[in-house]
Amino acid sequence: MTSSVKQTVIKNPTWWKRRTSMERCLTLITAISILIGISLIVALATVLYNRNQEVNSTPFTAQALHSSNNPVLINSYPVDSKQEVCLSPGCIHTASTVLKYMDTTVDPCDDFYQFTCGNFLKTTNIPDDKSSVTSFSIISDTLQEQLRTMIEEPVQPTEPKPFQLTKKLYRACMNKTLIEKDGLKTIRSILRELGGWPVLEGGDWNAGEFDWRRSVYKFRKVGYSVDYFIDFSVGIDLKNSTRRIIDLDQASLGLRREFLTKGLSDKLVNAYYEYMVDVAVLFGADKERAAEELKESLLFEIKLANISLPSEKRRNATALYNPMNVDELQRKFPSIPWIEYMNTLLAPDTKINHDEVVVVSVPQYLHDFEALISRTPKRVQANYIMWRAAASSVSYLNEDLRKRQLEYTTVVTGRTEREARWKECIDISAGSLSIAAGALYVRKYFNEEARQNALEMVADIRTEFQDILKQVDWMDDDTKKNALDKAKSMSTHIAYPDELMDDKKLEEFYGDLELDENYYLRSILNLTLFGTRFSFKRLRQPVNKTDWITHGRPAVVNAFYSALENSIQFPAGILQGVFFDANRPRYMNYGAIGFVIGHEITHGFDDQGRQFDKNGNLVEWWAPETKKAYLEKAQCIIDQYGNYTVPELGINLNGINTQGENIADNGGVKEAYLAYNKWTARHGVEKVLPGLKYTPNQLFWISAANSWCAKYRPESLKLRVLTGYHSPGYFRVIGPFSNLDYFAKDFNCPVGSRMNPKKKCKVW
Repeated sequence: MTSSVKQTVIKNPTWWKRRTSMERCLTLITAISILIGISLIVALATVLYNRNQEVNSTPFTAQALHSSNNPVLINSYPVDSKQEVCLSPGCIHTASTVLKYMDTTVDPCDDFYQFTCGNFLKTTNIPDDKSSVTSFSIISDTLQEQLRTMIEEPVQPTEPKPFQLTKKLYRACMNKTLIEKDGLKTIRSILRELGGWPVLEGGDWNAGEFDWRRSVYKFRKVGYSVDYFIDFSVGIDLKNSTRRIIDLDQASLGLRREFLTKGLSDKLVNAYYEYMVDVAVLFGADKERAAEELKESLLFEIKLANISLPSEKRRNATALYNPMNVDELQRKFPSIPWIEYMNTLLAPDTKINHDEVVVVSVPQYLHDFEALISRTPKRVQANYIMWRAAASSVSYLNEDLRKRQLEYTTVVTGRTEREARWKECIDISAGSLSIAAGALYVRKYFNEEARQNALEMVADIRTEFQDILKQVDWMDDDTKKNALDKAKSMSTHIAYPDELMDDKKLEEFYGDLELDENYYLRSILNLTLFGTRFSFKRLRQPVNKTDWITHGRPAVVNAFYSALENSIQFPAGILQGVFFDANRPRYMNYGAIGFVIGHEITHGFDDQGRQFDKNGNLVEWWAPETKKAYLEKAQCIIDQYGNYTVPELGINLNGINTQGENIADNGGVKEAYLAYNKWTARHGVEKVLPGLKYTPNQLFWISAANSWCAKYRPESLKLRVLTGYHSPGYFRVIGPFSNLDYFAKDFNCPVGSRMNPKKKCKVW
């Protein structure tokens, strides 16, 4: 960075001549003051940092190579005293953040996560309204504030309809007075419209009028999910990704299968049951009746969980691809009138006939469901599905219900308070109208420089992955050629599609949606109807893999790989904070967002992504011997992570469920590192950060680790370990870094140290 004064002098030499002598003096004094201030900050940071080393340093393990008196110099390339130091505001701020997170008393070769994130863990307090604090949540908090400034602005009659809708939904959510005044009047009316909740109706409920299929039809009409018995969706055909197809799958459950299958003896299942009963009582049910009847409906839901396929067995896409036409479907599962069932859900935009091909993900589930539903009393079925409707509505109702919901959430996640009402309402309005909110966000806040930098990094990192593919010795030539074709064909979506700047496009998309800020719950249901209809009516529409609507949700802090598109996507929301800053050295960006870019590219070649070809079709393009070699390498990753124990919980990671993310992490950080070193070869070695005695390469690894600094509540951590597909932050650093010789070399870690074990796993 160059000071603005100097830039102006260079661009306009006559500027200096036009100044009076007094003005010239003042300008010089100002410039000198700025430089002195920066120097003092750097000096102070350095002094405090070195003092921290003297006060807090402790002896390292026997494996440490350097004196414990100077732990900060544990590296293979100590910074040369002649190495230029970056003194720009961006570098000073970056150095401050790195120092704030680090615990330099820890040997980086023993525990690099504690070394880079130790002080973050010590000094970070999880707010009562959060279950964790991560790099993602910190950026999301900033994003919430940014969205709030726009969405809280008055509704202007001349502004585009989508922006009006976003503001209206936010106001409906914020109007607690109207919500409390309505109480349970609207929701009770809706439940009666859906057929009545037996536990509320008591003896007045008529079992003769109930049929589970008709209840699904009513849910579709009103705006509730249709997936509580059988999951019904319109998706892309895995074997012909140019067209869409109907997919039938196992039920969407109210509590994760992993817990429900443990039965009522499990703490979470019991908390779920007590929550069910208390919500019914708050709705007006007799407590004894609720306790008795809802136990039966919970046992039914547990049976649905037991006939569902576990996550570990849902990673093979071919096993979940079971196409059959409607006639065959009718023969195999005769108790359900499939033509009527599907046409009712697809109405009014689409109809099917007997020739329609449908994919059944888990045929055994449908077989077992037929048997289960036939022997389950109608009252139990009705209590189950009406409970699901009631539970999905609680967030939009009065405070008595929301308080009870919070008590249940506390058991599940450890969070003891709701987030501020405005935050919740921003999440709901921006999440439900994500395209409109995203358009608002990028128009006001997105820095276009981030897009250009990200595009450059994507190109660099993709090239490195292709070079890795060329060098692997376990792939046959044909499979390697197909893999290279796939890597080269991978499309990229950075920040946001240009259509978000086009008001007409936005107006057209939201044309059929109407919301009323005086009716919060009804507005939420209207949104569900709008989204469901949009999805279902696409059945006959051709697939456009670059469709702006699919990629038009930029106000999220995340990144994605789509196997069906063979595309990677980096929304505007993640191109900031710890992940990206145009005003800091490239080693920090390649370490952070570069790691994420590499991660997403590698997803195309993880255990699930590798099943799809360059066109996004489910095709077996691997030669048998190469596939066998791949699976052996993947098994190494499965075993490595499956043997990691989470000390706070005393349980191991699920190496099978997390293998895709772990493979992506291992490949991603390696690709980003190699890409950064190529960038350095082109542009020269960058300046180092002030107050930090680390080389650019070492700072790459520190930046990469900083991305995953995270503190979890025990309940949230357990939920993540038992049900998640991502390893906790600690293992996202320890696992990949300990597998890479590049890391060990940069920090001079001896063979056999924890961060440089003799046995390493490598897929890519």
